[in-house]
Amino acid sequence: MFKWEKLGKVFDPTIYNGGKWMQEFAQAPATLIFEKFVRVYFACRPLRDKNGQYVSYTGFVDLDRNNLLKIINISKKPILKLGETGTFDEFGTYPTSVIKNGKEILAYFGGWTRCESVPFTVAIGKAVSHDNGVTFKKYGHGPILSFDLDEPFIISGPKIRKFNNTWYLFYIAGKKWVLDKGKPEPVYKIRMATSKDGISWKKHGKDLIKPRIEKNEAQASPDVIFYQGKYHMFFCYRHSTNYRNKRGYRIGYASSDNLIDWIRDDKKVGIDISKKGWDDESIAYPHVFELDGNLYMFYLGNQVGRYGFGLAKLEN
Repeated sequence: MFKWEKLGKVFDPTIYNGGKWMQEFAQAPATLIFEKFVRVYFACRPLRDKNGQYVSYTGFVDLDRNNLLKIINISKKPILKLGETGTFDEFGTYPTSVIKNGKEILAYFGGWTRCESVPFTVAIGKAVSHDNGVTFKKYGHGPILSFDLDEPFIISGPKIRKFNNTWYLFYIAGKKWVLDKGKPEPVYKIRMATSKDGISWKKHGKDLIKPRIEKNEAQASPDVIFYQGKYHMFFCYRHSTNYRNKRGYRIGYASSDNLIDWIRDDKKVGIDISKKGWDDESIAYPHVFELDGNLYMFYLGNQVGRYGFGLAKLEN
């Protein structure tokens, strides 16, 4: 049984004058730990264009390692450029997950492109940094993990991990589109791929987490840690329709001994929406990490991070 103490909102892009590319949203936080600070990557957006369309960029904030509520630096420009015309990431990079690999820092990111009959689709790309994660260069113009017969659209939400000399990529795969008052909404489930080198991936081809609130439950942000002899997954889930209110995202929990077979038990997650405030309607996209003997969680509040991300600490 986990029990998290909410410590407050960390970063709100709507009150930070970060330039046209960082006007609102700070989505899908992911950490990279340095000696004196913790770098938190997130996806942000400029305001909508004249056609009402968004693009998405990835930036970061550096937090004082001894006080994770204290911001000491904010990225001056996106870590990745948007893709060229017609490429899989032409309109956005969201979300991004990072990992140190020797002297390099690798980033796995969701690349967004717009569609005609539905709003978007996503595939997963890879990039590398040689300047401590300030900027990244893509491996190429295409994705490293994309669609196939079993996963026909929306390959996104990458969370990169390495356990026992094996690379694990937890991600989400689209299952169907459902209509909500005439508007298509995606349903996606959590999946996993493994690799020996972090480049060539073998998909395991099964949904890892069983739905709970409805058959078309949408699941996202599968964040996995190894803690006290067991693998723990924190993720978020929502209803398939009418979810932009009190039916919005909640954080779920599952555990495993082998990273393949997962037992879901959301009662053990130990965190929920607040009675009032910036996270009183929705709580989503958890990222759990260990720092100096403590477990912390970054997470999003209402409107899936439009007003930034917050921090919680494991009480026990």
